[in-house]
Amino acid sequence: MSTLVKLFAGSIQPLPPDGHPSGIFKKPVSGPVFVGLEGLEGDSQADHRFHGGVEKAVHHYAAENYPQLEKILQCKPGFLVPGILGENISTLGWDERSVCIGDVFAIGQVRLQVSQPRSPCWKINRRLEIDSASKAMVQARLTGWYYRVLACGSLAEGDRFELLQRARDAVSIDYFLQHAWAHRPDSDALVRLIQAAGLAPEWRQRLQQRLLWLKQQTG
Repeated sequence: MSTLVKLFAGSIQPLPPDGHPSGIFKKPVSGPVFVGLEGLEGDSQADHRFHGGVEKAVHHYAAENYPQLEKILQCKPGFLVPGILGENISTLGWDERSVCIGDVFAIGQVRLQVSQPRSPCWKINRRLEIDSASKAMVQARLTGWYYRVLACGSLAEGDRFELLQRARDAVSIDYFLQHAWAHRPDSDALVRLIQAAGLAPEWRQRLQQRLLWLKQQTG
């Protein structure tokens, strides 16, 4: 259990230098704020092909990742602060090693289930003005993760963040990233990922296709 450090939401804004529309710019929300099936009230995503929707309704990023990410990216201390990567939730005490696919959490009246890791894209590079940022996040497995909303309701900054349910053979976000993005993944590991309770259907299909390809290469 930990305390909700901060909440963030934001509207679509132009992303420098070319003005590409993006929802990565978030502002602190003290709450209470309503959370529906597609996320926090007042929060927007520009490209719904890759962001938002019921399987990516809420984005969580661990506050303790930022000092490590600053060292990797060689940023000035304090340059990276909660909210800068477009997350909706920031906590201390939960990260990619302690959170698992399918975990169900309670925050205020809301119930959230971990559906998938975030796949960092080029917009993070533009946001931070660091060309290697998204690649470095993937390599370090410091990506954050997404939730689907199981129960709508209100939450506020300072609400308790509590794990309610975890599958017996759950895989952590870190384990998932290690094997899902491996150059030549282990087939048994892929099967375990595919069978992970609560995994987003799009990821399950993608992993099944990769497992089939792997079997064809080794068969």
